Amino acid sequence: MYVGDPQLTASQVLRTFHHDELYLFLGAAITALGLVSIAFAFLSRKFDAMLFWLALFAIFYGQRLWLRLGLLTLIIPPSHFFNDLRAIGNYLVPIPGFFYFLTAGFLGRSGRKIVLALTTVFLALAVATMFVGQRDAFQMTNNIVVIASLFALILQSMTRKQTDRDFIIARRGIFVFVAFALFDNIGQALGYSPFIEPIGFTIFLVILGYVAAKRSLHRDQQFSDLQKELDIARRIQTSILPPAYPQSAHFHVAARYVPMTAVAGDFYDFLIADQTQAGLLIADVSGHGVPAALIAAMVKLAATSQRSNAAEPALLLAGMNSVLCGNTQEQFVTAAYVYLDAASSTLRYSAAAHPPMLLLRGGSVIELTENGLMLAAFTFATYTTAEYALQSSDRLLLYTDGILEATNAQGEEFGSSRLHTLLKEAAGLSAEAAAASILSSLESWSSKSQNDDLTLLICDYFSENIPENISEPRL
Repeated sequence: MYVGDPQLTASQVLRTFHHDELYLFLGAAITALGLVSIAFAFLSRKFDAMLFWLALFAIFYGQRLWLRLGLLTLIIPPSHFFNDLRAIGNYLVPIPGFFYFLTAGFLGRSGRKIVLALTTVFLALAVATMFVGQRDAFQMTNNIVVIASLFALILQSMTRKQTDRDFIIARRGIFVFVAFALFDNIGQALGYSPFIEPIGFTIFLVILGYVAAKRSLHRDQQFSDLQKELDIARRIQTSILPPAYPQSAHFHVAARYVPMTAVAGDFYDFLIADQTQAGLLIADVSGHGVPAALIAAMVKLAATSQRSNAAEPALLLAGMNSVLCGNTQEQFVTAAYVYLDAASSTLRYSAAAHPPMLLLRGGSVIELTENGLMLAAFTFATYTTAEYALQSSDRLLLYTDGILEATNAQGEEFGSSRLHTLLKEAAGLSAEAAAASILSSLESWSSKSQNDDLTLLICDYFSENIPENISEPRL
C-alpha cells in the first residue's frame, strides 16, 4: 500500500514513521555530512582525494538508507523501477568506500588492483539490474562479495603491523562497521532482514571523518610550513642576486629576473662593476624549483671563486666548470659571460651551451656566439674567448632560454626572430625601459602560464674612442 491507497490509515503511516524516524535522521545527517565533506575536498588548497571518496561514500549510503525505508514505500506507488533503483543503490555504495580505503593507504600494495576488480563487479551488477531488473542471484552475489571484502578488510587490518595512530583509530572504526554490516549481510543471506548496519556506519563515519579531518589539517599545516620555507628560500635567493648596477659614465645595465615558481634556477651577477670595466654573467640551471635554486647558489659561489679571471671569460668558465663538476647531482648549467673594457672599447665573450648574446648596433641585431660545453657535465670541457670592438651606443642583451621557449596558445615558441624585433623596436628606450618592454611584450604574446624562468640583462655602452686592429662583429 502507498499514500494514495484508500485502505491506508493514518495510524499505519504514523506507525511506519515512528519505525523509520531514526533512520530518516541518520540518512539526512549522513548525506549532509557527505555534502559538507565534498565541498571541503574541492575548496581545500589542494584537492583532497581521501575526503572526496569519504564524502561520496556518505552521500551514497545516506541515499540508499532512505531508499530502503518503509515510509518512502508508502509515498511512492509500487513499481519495478523503484525496486530496481533500491537494488542499484546497494551495488553502488561500496565503490567509494573501497576507494577511500585505497586512498587512505589501508589496502597495501595490491590495493589498486583489488579495488578495480571489486568496482568492476559492483558496476556490472548495477548495469545488469538496469537492463534485466532485480534478480535474487544479483543480490546474492552482492552479499557474498561484500561479506568476503569485509572479512578481507578485517584480516588486512589485523595482520598489518602499523604504529600510525590514525590507522589504529580507523581500524577500530572498521571493526565496528564490519561487525554491523556482516550481521546484516549474513542475515539477508539466511533469509531474514536485520537493519542495524546504519548505526554501525554512523559510528564508522564519525571515526573516518575524524581521521580525514585530522589528516587534512595536518596537510594544511605542512603546506603552510612549506610556503613559509619557500618564502625564506625566495628571500635568500633574491639576496644572492646583485643590487642594481652602480651609476657609470660608460655602462648602463638593467636586469630582469622572473622565476616560474617561488625560487628558480636562473642566475645573474656582476663580477666587475666599476667606471671602466663591467663583467656580466648569466646562467641557467636545468630543472626548476628548489633543486635548481640550490644549484644556482652553487653557481654564485663558483663564479665568485673565479673573480680573479673576470677579464678572461674562457678561463672564468673553465674554472667554474671545475668547481661545479661532480657537485650538482647530475644537473647541468648553461652560462654566458661578457667582459667590457671602456679603456680599450672592447668586449670579450664566452659561453657554455647558452643562447647567443645579442648586439644591437645601428638598428641591426648581431648574434655573438662563442659556445663550449655546458657547465657541471664534463670535466674535460674547454672554452674560448671571442674579442670584439665596441662602439658608442651599442646595446648588449644576455638572456636565458625561457624567453625563447615561451609558447602561445597554439604551442608556437617565441623564438629568436621575435626577440630580435623587440630589441630593435626598443632601441630608443633606456636600458630599464627596454627590459620592461621586452618582458611585457613576451607576456602579452604568450597566453599560457609561464613554463620556465625568465632572466635578461641589457647593457648600454657609451664611448667616443674605438681602437684599431680589433675585429668588428659581422652583420
